[in-house]
Amino acid sequence: MHYVLIGNGIASIGAIEGIRRQDARGAVTVIGAEDSPAYGRPLISYLLAGKIGPDQLALRPEEFYKKSGVALKLGTRVLRVDPKAKRVHTDKGEAVAYDRLLLATGGKPFTPAIPGLEGPGVYNFTNLDHAQVLISLAKTMKRAVVVGGGLIGLKAAESLFDRGVEVSILELAPRILSLAFDENAAQLASRRLMDAGIAVHCGVTAKEIRRDETGAIKGLLLTDGLFLETGVVVIAIGVVPNFELARDCGIKVDKGIVVDETMRTSDPEVFAAGDVAQAKDLLTGDNRVVPIWTNAYNQGFCAGKNMAGAHEPYVGGLAMNSISFYGLPTMSVGTVNPPEADPDYEVAATLDEKKQSYRKLVFHQGRLVGYVLVGDIDQAGMYTAFVKFKLPVAEETRRKLVSGEPGVLLWPDEFFNQTWNPGTD
Repeated sequence: MHYVLIGNGIASIGAIEGIRRQDARGAVTVIGAEDSPAYGRPLISYLLAGKIGPDQLALRPEEFYKKSGVALKLGTRVLRVDPKAKRVHTDKGEAVAYDRLLLATGGKPFTPAIPGLEGPGVYNFTNLDHAQVLISLAKTMKRAVVVGGGLIGLKAAESLFDRGVEVSILELAPRILSLAFDENAAQLASRRLMDAGIAVHCGVTAKEIRRDETGAIKGLLLTDGLFLETGVVVIAIGVVPNFELARDCGIKVDKGIVVDETMRTSDPEVFAAGDVAQAKDLLTGDNRVVPIWTNAYNQGFCAGKNMAGAHEPYVGGLAMNSISFYGLPTMSVGTVNPPEADPDYEVAATLDEKKQSYRKLVFHQGRLVGYVLVGDIDQAGMYTAFVKFKLPVAEETRRKLVSGEPGVLLWPDEFFNQTWNPGTD
């Protein structure tokens, strides 16, 4: 059996470990577009900020691939997949045969159509190469504008600011972190950033990137008419699933690559995992793209086992974000912005602006389905357990959760009689 994995991120690491759990001897080949072994993309911001070195980015030690019997083809792009011949064709002129294939191609940066975008001085913040360029530029750059007020954009802004760069953030939505947070949580995070010295502009975005006669960036004209001088623009609006390889060879795609409960695509010999996969959502049961680090590993692990002959369902992904802004920790899990018109949802929120502390719990039909914590996140793990395991919430339990006392003794007795497999969570 020859397993071929396209993509060299956390989903592929999970797949390798899943395959080896079932099959110790089958050949495994990983094809990665970047020159470096798998690294932690969430750690890029810490590298840019100077808090860690390049040697701390690796997801696994160098000997991992050798011990796992993996052949690595780095700096290699797959141009097309031929499901009928069961081969992938690379930009090196190779045709690599497979018995089972994993598409773990991740996401690609979404870049809006902004006049003046083409040319030097514009960067994304999703790969190591751009981070290293920004580290070099930070030694001499005075100002940078980050377009995008989501998690990626805010960490990019914070990292550049920590290197002495004057930074402005642009967010088209009325608040930063509009997907992961609600208005109260976003306001606390925004205030902390501004108190640190980072400018935050909401409700506006870039209308035009203006350049001088040499092509160098002079600044950005915003949609409200304001002009910001800068020589560097970081586009960090988000990523979209990189599913073109699947689409072009006839595999079913929607918002991402559509997979069944075993992470198998519409082609029975091809699987998908990670930010490119449209897989089961733990809370709703629907298939959707949930681009979260832990979900990518779990999907890869599940896919790897099933590629090697198991038949274990993926239990589902959970939206989860944890980030800190200059000493202000935050946590967001599950459904945090429920439909206001739906009476089945109940929200309990406590805000202390003086202490910069916020707790919001979202209940749906007798269960906790999401929460936001800002400031005090010590009990995050307990709240997550209630969401993840869909534990029933009686009235006394609800009172304890709302008051910030989510103890393990509140878990129902029947929960302790069940066996949970941590390898598939």
